[in-house]
Amino acid sequence: MKVLIAEDDQDSRELLSWILQKLGYQVATAANGKEAWEAYRKGRFRIVISDVLMPEIDGLELCRRIRLHKQSKYTYIIIITALIGKKDYLEGMEAGADDFVTKPFDADELKARLRVAERIISFQEQAVAAEQAEKNIGTA
Repeated sequence: MKVLIAEDDQDSRELLSWILQKLGYQVATAANGKEAWEAYRKGRFRIVISDVLMPEIDGLELCRRIRLHKQSKYTYIIIITALIGKKDYLEGMEAGADDFVTKPFDADELKARLRVAERIISFQEQAVAAEQAEKNIGTA
């Protein structure tokens, strides 16, 4: 599964990339929101992990753009940030995030949240397949 990491801190970006590659994900990285948006539009990413505070385009705007982008497959978005207030959490969810992880993040917690993302994506794919099968039966 392809994952896009949007993180302006090089050390965090490299650590996230390393962890995800060890878990078997195909990883692409972006150093700011603008790079992430461009990569997202060109790639077929099922999961996006994004910092909130980034130059060019922040993580919340990236999240909004992903939600407005017309794509057939659902993208699961995890916001990762040092911001920990209720207001920040609600803003992230309102922007379209599926999950929220605080920095410094725990690798085991991130792994568990990625497994949840995989389940949600799998359920979505099953629902789309069932809907398509119904349409095919109705036109046969």
